[in-house]
Amino acid sequence: MPPRLEVRRRLGDAGLEVSALGLGCMGMTQGYGPAADERAMIALLRTAVDRGITFFDTAQVYGPHVNEALLGKALAPLRDRVVIATKFGFHIDADGQARGDLDSRPESIRRTAEGSLQRLGLEAIDLFYQHRVDPAVPIEEVAGAVQDLIRAGKVKHFGLSEAGPRTIRRAHAVQPVTALQSEYSLWWRRPEAEVLPLLEELGIGFVPFSPLGGGFLTGTIDEHTRFDGDDDRNDMPRFTADARRANRALVEQLRLVARRWQITPGQMALAWLLAKKPWIVPIPGTRKLERLDESIAAADVELTPEDLRQIDRAFAQLTVHGQRYPEELERMTGL
Repeated sequence: MPPRLEVRRRLGDAGLEVSALGLGCMGMTQGYGPAADERAMIALLRTAVDRGITFFDTAQVYGPHVNEALLGKALAPLRDRVVIATKFGFHIDADGQARGDLDSRPESIRRTAEGSLQRLGLEAIDLFYQHRVDPAVPIEEVAGAVQDLIRAGKVKHFGLSEAGPRTIRRAHAVQPVTALQSEYSLWWRRPEAEVLPLLEELGIGFVPFSPLGGGFLTGTIDEHTRFDGDDDRNDMPRFTADARRANRALVEQLRLVARRWQITPGQMALAWLLAKKPWIVPIPGTRKLERLDESIAAADVELTPEDLRQIDRAFAQLTVHGQRYPEELERMTGL
C-alpha cells in the first residue's frame, strides 16, 4: 500500500493549515534539465493530492508562467483540497522572458497577481510570496500592496522568500507575514542563527526549499554525476565535481544516521527538518512517483530531542564545501 501523509501543520499564527510536507513544483518545468512531460506531471500532482499532500509551490518566473499554468490545469478538479503558493517579484518582458531583474513595484505586484490568478484558475491566491527582496522598493510598499490585494479578496496570505531579519520585521509591521520560504537543510543552516528565532518570536511559519540540497542529500549524486546541459546545478559552486567529492563525507554521515532508523538519507534529512519546529513545512520537489512516496514516508519518522542533539553534534564536525549560489544570485538573498 502506498504511503499517505496524514499529518497537518499550521504555518505560524495565521491559521494556514497545510500538509506537513509540501511539493516544490519548479523542477517539473525548469531547473533540472528540459521540462518533464505535461501529462506525466499532471498525473503526479493529482497523485500527490491522493497521497495527502495539500501544499503546492510555484512562481510567476518558473517558465515563466508555464509552471503556474501546469498547476492550474492539474489541480483545477481538486481546488477545495489544496493550498497553492506562488510568488511575484521578477520582471517578465512583453515576450514572456525573464531577464533576472527584480521588480516589486506595487503596480507590478498587482499585475502579477492578476496573471497568476488566471493561470492558476483561482479566485484568491492562498499564499503570495515576494520571491526576492527588491532593494529598489521599500518593503513597506511591498507589504502595503499585498495588503491591498488581501483586502480585495485576491490574496489570502502574505509571504517572503530569502529575506533577512530586518526586512521580515519591517514587512510584518505593515502586513502580518504568514510564512518565510528560504533554503534550509543539513548543508545550509544559516537560518538557525537569526531567522528561526525571529520567526518564532513573530509567529511566522517556515517553508524550507531545497530541503534535500538539490538532491545531494539523497546520496544519489557524487563527483561522477553528469547533469543535463539545462540543469541549474551546473552553475552552482556547491555542485562542482571537487565540491561534490569533498561533501561526500556529509552524505556518508547522513547515511550512517539513517541506517539506524532503516530509512534513506533523504528521508533522514526531511525527518530532521520536521523535528526542528512544528511550524516548519519542507517542500521537496520531484518528477518521480517513487521519490514522492519516499518523501511522504519521512513524515512518519519521529526524532526525539536527543536524536536531534546527536545528529547536530555529528554534523558540527563536518565542513560544507562550496557556496550555494554564484555571487550575482547570492547578492539577492538575505536582504
